[in-house]
Amino acid sequence: MPFDRFLISPINTGLQTDMKPWQILDDAFTYLQNAYVFRGRVRKRFGSLLMGTSPLNSQLRISLGTNNNMALSLPANTSAHTPQLAIGQMFSLGTDTFEVYQLGMGVATLSTNAGVSAVIDSTATPNTITFTGGAASTVYWYPALPVMGITQYETGAVNNHPTYAFDTEFAYLFSGSPGAWARSGTGGNPVWKGSNTNYFWTSNWTGIPGVILLFVSNFNFTLGAAAPAATDDPIWYLNGTTWTARLGSSTANGIFFLPGGNAVGAGPFVQTARIIVAFRNRQVLLNTVENDNSATGGSGVATQYKNRARFSFNGSPLAVNAWYEPNQTDASGNVAAGGGFVDATTDEEIISAEFIKDRLIVYFERSTWELAYTGNEILPFRWNKLNTELGSQSTFSTIPFDKEVLTIGNTGVHGCNGSNVVRIDEKIPDEIFEFEAKANGNLRTVGIRDYYNELAIWTFVSDLETATQTFPNQILIYNYRNGSWALFDDCFTFFGYFEQQADTTWASSAPQTWEQANYTWNSGIIQANQRQILGGNQQGFVLRLADDVSRNAPGMNLTNIGPLPMGGSPGQFASASGILTLTIVNHNLTAAPQEYPNSMDYILLENIVADMTTQTILNGNIFKVWQVIDANTITINTFGVLTSGTYKGGGTVSRVSNIQIATKQFNPYVDQDRNVFVQRIDFGVQNTEAGEILVDYFPSSSDVSMVSSGVESTSIMGTSVLETRPYTIFSLETYQEILWHPVYFQCGAEFIQFALYMTNTQMTTPAIALSDFELQGMILYTIPLGRLQ
Repeated sequence: MPFDRFLISPINTGLQTDMKPWQILDDAFTYLQNAYVFRGRVRKRFGSLLMGTSPLNSQLRISLGTNNNMALSLPANTSAHTPQLAIGQMFSLGTDTFEVYQLGMGVATLSTNAGVSAVIDSTATPNTITFTGGAASTVYWYPALPVMGITQYETGAVNNHPTYAFDTEFAYLFSGSPGAWARSGTGGNPVWKGSNTNYFWTSNWTGIPGVILLFVSNFNFTLGAAAPAATDDPIWYLNGTTWTARLGSSTANGIFFLPGGNAVGAGPFVQTARIIVAFRNRQVLLNTVENDNSATGGSGVATQYKNRARFSFNGSPLAVNAWYEPNQTDASGNVAAGGGFVDATTDEEIISAEFIKDRLIVYFERSTWELAYTGNEILPFRWNKLNTELGSQSTFSTIPFDKEVLTIGNTGVHGCNGSNVVRIDEKIPDEIFEFEAKANGNLRTVGIRDYYNELAIWTFVSDLETATQTFPNQILIYNYRNGSWALFDDCFTFFGYFEQQADTTWASSAPQTWEQANYTWNSGIIQANQRQILGGNQQGFVLRLADDVSRNAPGMNLTNIGPLPMGGSPGQFASASGILTLTIVNHNLTAAPQEYPNSMDYILLENIVADMTTQTILNGNIFKVWQVIDANTITINTFGVLTSGTYKGGGTVSRVSNIQIATKQFNPYVDQDRNVFVQRIDFGVQNTEAGEILVDYFPSSSDVSMVSSGVESTSIMGTSVLETRPYTIFSLETYQEILWHPVYFQCGAEFIQFALYMTNTQMTTPAIALSDFELQGMILYTIPLGRLQ
């Protein structure tokens, strides 16, 4: 009997969970993890590249000066961050690295150079490090704090604007050739004191002739009397290379809006604001914290006005009277010239804001408003309500488009076109309710637009996270060209843009190999001045997202390997079972299966400096996360292969993502009241060097794996492995771009669902796990069977 053939291509629908698996479209998927739909095909998730030639160039770092074999001090302590040193931090001297694995006075670090040693003192104020030996080179400190902001300062040549990044304490600038991060600012400023939920809002101001300012707020404040507190942060601005605090105690820089007693700088002032925007040649502050300046020294009672828009006059926001309210004049003759405020008629808090052309859309907790320009200099702005039930939950989830703005609300992904607000996530209506809201999880959602791949990207904390996962553990992907959705597993704390200042050469593209670099030498990701997406993570790494790269860059440091044997020296470890304990601070990994087979986390270890046996067994190999001990510690199992050694440092860790795809439940004969038998599927896949993936299948809407059952009963025929590399018996396949490879099945049922994922063996084989994957179409060979039961 001849088989019926059904072609499924092009593939455009993507993830769809709003209907039962047998009801969705043929090109839809009930599970789409670490792969996404792009222009009619399914591609493996994007990978990432280092910012420079090594992990040292890609991590936020601070120069401590030149090594002179004497104590070097860290930047001045703050009351919120004592001690400055922490386990998981690192120092570098040239290409040598020194891991901080313990704290105390005069305690040693690990060292990748046997001829150079270092000791730290975390009890001194400020903390210090002292080297013995080593060249007179620059010493860098890597605070390993989470990235809390990435922005561009709109100065310099076209398509070459400098990129700044922020962790919880410092500002950094990426510059130089081949490029590296360095602290921005001089002396002890700026030093911020917020937590890992105080993300940085930035805004460029270009209204002053010849002057471009970058305003920054992390919205870190204390309400009540005696404010601002020592742990609070003001708004800062950058003018060229100089940072200045807009602090109420400074008459020159404070944002004063009522000159008390006619004295300049004596009146109430704005302490901070959640959002800063430039609008109609005015600076607008949304959701302000205002201090009545009732005490001496620029302090008083701080009150939050969560529904307020406070605006400056038409001109420089730095002018003494820029914020004076109507009818105010100070003793120096400075009069009010158009500053003021307007409060929305709601008790909800302003969460986010973005422009549609020249209209400012402002999101509250559960509603959406427009701050409309009136053209009236006395009251230049007014509030217009656009929607009463759809708002935003995440300040940095808002993504601008030409004709609409997208944001993450508590009821869905919302799109606003300036007159109406609607949900756009109808295909995945329940996914939004898996965003973690407790423990400030909603604050950690950050979005960005990928113009080249036509994607909106959000990093978020899933409610499937474990107790040891604080930071985002999932990425939501929206293809706005075809309306498809997908999910990735990864940990990025913030996104931003970068305009590369120099072409990438092969020498600077580490750690990619020829097999892993799927881009061509005219690809946009390696060309100078192309706008690229950066992702910052929980350890202070900033990486370039790259859709043409099939692996993740080394974005975590390996601080130490244990367990330490009795009486062992620094870096020694011993384990008779071969189960090793890895210290990876804020790893954000899990060992628990999630929603799909073999969905545990895997890691790739590289750059380890150790004894030769340890280097050989660990470097370049992939291990399953065997157990999560705590937020900073996991175990891996070498199954007795590696039982002892000495770790000297330098190790890096990369997350290895498992592609997991589940199709619809197929039965093309259901309208005929017939079961279906699928004899085989021909998969149209992109040619790779060494790729392969398992094709599993499940009958009659069950979760019974036919591959696992076949292996257990020894009845399986074949391997169910889809090879994406050329068959050796067909020499022409080596030169083909597309391969059509069949996988055979042994199943007849009411419905049959297919799943593609990598097994543990495939995931721990680097050539396979790090290979690219692209599915361009499927041809099902089927016949009808008996009636449905």
